[in-house]
Amino acid sequence: MLITMTNHKSLLNQWLKVIPILFLAIIISSGILGQEKNNDFEISKNLDIFSELYKQLDINYVDEVAPGDLMKTGIDAMLESLDPFTNYIPESKIEDYKLLTTGQYGGIGALIHKQGKFVVISEPYEGFPAHKAGLVPGDKIVDVDGKSAKDKNTEDVSTVLKGEPGTTLTLLIEREGIEEPFEVVLKRENIKIDNIPYYGMLNDEVGYIKLSGFTQNAGKEVKAAFLDMKDNNDLRGLIFDLRGNGGGLLNEAVNIVNIFTDKGELVVSTKGKEISRNKSYYTTNKSEDTKIPLVFLVDPGSASASEIVSGAIQDLDRGVVLGQKTYGKGLVQNVLPLSYNAKVKVTVAKYYIPSGRCIQAIDYSHKDNKGVAHKVPDSLISEFKTKNGRKVYDGGGIEPDVKMDPEKLSPIGYALLTKFIIFDYANKFARENDSIVAPKLFEINDELYDDFIAYVNNNEDFEYTTGSEKSLKQLKKIAEKEEYLEDINTELEALETKLMHNKDEDMIKHRNEISEMLKIEIASRFYHQKGRVIASLVTDPEVEKAIEIINDNKNYISILDGTVTKASIE
Repeated sequence: MLITMTNHKSLLNQWLKVIPILFLAIIISSGILGQEKNNDFEISKNLDIFSELYKQLDINYVDEVAPGDLMKTGIDAMLESLDPFTNYIPESKIEDYKLLTTGQYGGIGALIHKQGKFVVISEPYEGFPAHKAGLVPGDKIVDVDGKSAKDKNTEDVSTVLKGEPGTTLTLLIEREGIEEPFEVVLKRENIKIDNIPYYGMLNDEVGYIKLSGFTQNAGKEVKAAFLDMKDNNDLRGLIFDLRGNGGGLLNEAVNIVNIFTDKGELVVSTKGKEISRNKSYYTTNKSEDTKIPLVFLVDPGSASASEIVSGAIQDLDRGVVLGQKTYGKGLVQNVLPLSYNAKVKVTVAKYYIPSGRCIQAIDYSHKDNKGVAHKVPDSLISEFKTKNGRKVYDGGGIEPDVKMDPEKLSPIGYALLTKFIIFDYANKFARENDSIVAPKLFEINDELYDDFIAYVNNNEDFEYTTGSEKSLKQLKKIAEKEEYLEDINTELEALETKLMHNKDEDMIKHRNEISEMLKIEIASRFYHQKGRVIASLVTDPEVEKAIEIINDNKNYISILDGTVTKASIE
C-alpha cells in the first residue's frame, strides 16, 4: 500500500451541513480532489437521486434500517467498482488509519486470530498492555467488557480492543490448563509497531535488516540500524529483507533508497489526471554508503513502497534483487479528510521508478462485462533499461535479478499450520518449559519431535487431504458423470488404497519442513517477534543464497552490469 499525505480541502464542504454522510459518495464518484469539473449538472442530478432514494428506503422499507450501516454498504460497493485500494475509513476505524500511516494505534498490543468459535491471542507485543497483563498466545477471548465474543470475527473483536490510550477494558479469558475463565483488566496504550522487528549480523561480515513496514520514520530506523552494524562490525555486505512487506509511505521509500545512493538521484515519479499529482521524488541527502554490496529479498507479498525501493535499487544497478516477482502495485493513494472524523483513501496517481516503468499488474481502468479487472496483457508490456543497460519490464511487479522458487508446504505441513496444530503445541511447550536457548541455537531434537508426533496422533480431529487424493476424488466424480465409474471402479479403489496417506509416515517424510515451522513458533513464545525472525534465518535458503552472492564479488558485479549468464545466477 502506497500513500502520500495531503491537507487538501474539498470544494464541496458546504454540503456537509445538509447531507454529511451522502457527501462521501459525491467525493468518490465525482473524484473531487481539487480539480475543476464541468459536469456539475450530472453531480447535482445524481446527488438528488441518491438522496431521494436514501430517504424513501428509510421511510418505506418493511424493516427498520440502520442508516449508518446502509450508507457504508453503499459506499463500499461504490468504491469496490474502482480499485481495491480506494477505501472509506469511518471514525470507528480511525485507529486502523493511524496504524497504516504512523505504525501507531490505541489498543492493547496483540495479534489475534479466529480459532473455532472464538478469537484468540496469536502473539502479544513485548512491553505493551497485553504482554504486561500476562496474556499469552492461545488465550481465548470469551467476552469484552461483559459482552460475549463468541462467533465474532477478528475485525469485530479488533474494533473493540482498539481505542483511546488511557481507557480501560476488561477481558474474560479462557486458558488451556486453567479450569475457570478469569478476568484481565487492561489499560489501552499508544501502540507503536516497529518498522524493523530485527536487524543484526548474520556472520562476521554480512548484516541483515528485516523491514516489515513503511510508516513514519522508517527511513531513520533503517539508517540507524545500518550505521550501528557498520560502526561496530567489519560490515562487507547487507541483506535487506522486504518479503511480505505490503508498503506504506512513499517518502519513506525515497529516504531508504537515499541511504545507499548519491544525492540527486531520481527514485520515483507520480502521474495522475490532475497536474498537481505529477511529481518527481529525488534523493536529497548525502548517502551513507554507495559501495557496499546489497541484496534485496522480495516475494509476491512485497508491494507498493517495497517495490519502489527494490525497483529503484534495480533500475539504478545499486544492488541485486533476489526471490520471486513482487505483487505489482503501481498506484498511489492520498488520505483525504471527511466530516465527522471520517476519511477516504483515494487512488490519485500511478508511480514510475527510475527506468520509467510502471509496475502495476492489474488494469483497473478496463474491466470486463462482469466487472472483473485483469492483468496487463503480455502484448502491452514494454521494455526499459537500467542505468547499466540491463533489460527490465513494466506491467507486473519487479522481476528479481536472481529468481528462486518459493518453498512449497507439503499437504501435512500446510494442514498442521492452518489448523493451528503447531500453534497449539507451541503453547503447550511454553506452559511446560520456562525457557529455551537463544533462537539462533534452538533446534527440534528427536525427543521433542517424537512428543510432537504423539501430540498430533492424540488429536482425533486432525485430518488432511493430499493433492493426489483430491485429484482422485475429482476423477471419480467425472467418471460417474460420464458413466465410466462402474467399469473402472475396481482400479480406482486399488489406487485409492495405495494413495491413502499415513500420518506417521508423512510426519517422518516431511520432518525438516515441520521442524522448521515448529522451531520458529516455539522461539516466538520465549523471544517474541524478534525470536521468530532470528529462528527463521538459520536455514533460510534465500538468505543463504544472498550471502553467497555477497561473498562472490565478481559474480555480484557481473549481475549488475548484465554480463553474467542466467545459468550462472541460478
